[in-house]
Amino acid sequence: MKGVIFAVLGGAFITLQGVANSRISQDIGTWQTATITQFAGFLLALVILLVSGKGNFAGFSKVRPLYLIGGTFGAIVVFGNVTAIHFIGVTLTVSAMLISQLGMTVMIDKNGWFDVKKQRMKMSQLIGITMMVVGVLILGS
Repeated sequence: MKGVIFAVLGGAFITLQGVANSRISQDIGTWQTATITQFAGFLLALVILLVSGKGNFAGFSKVRPLYLIGGTFGAIVVFGNVTAIHFIGVTLTVSAMLISQLGMTVMIDKNGWFDVKKQRMKMSQLIGITMMVVGVLILGS
């Protein structure tokens, strides 16, 4: 149940972040907005880390260097999200992002990228993704 709660909160905050960033970018620019957003996120994460005292930097050297660039994807997420909202609005942007996320997860599961155990898609999952794509196409028309 905790996982579902965190997923719902994460989804809500992605949307709130996208709308806020879209507004900020109108005044200062998209990459400036991405910079500020990433920096603010860094500061909040650092404060939470320091207050919680749950940091474990001992295993830092065990992390593959490729995985250390994961945070940089956030800047691209912010840029893409802000730019899309300007062009197609919040609803279509979030819908398209969800479909893109699902598509990427299918590829990750199928190919075992990032040391994830390979998984096969079930027919019900493929039907669900197809229905979402059709839904977004209907939203956009």
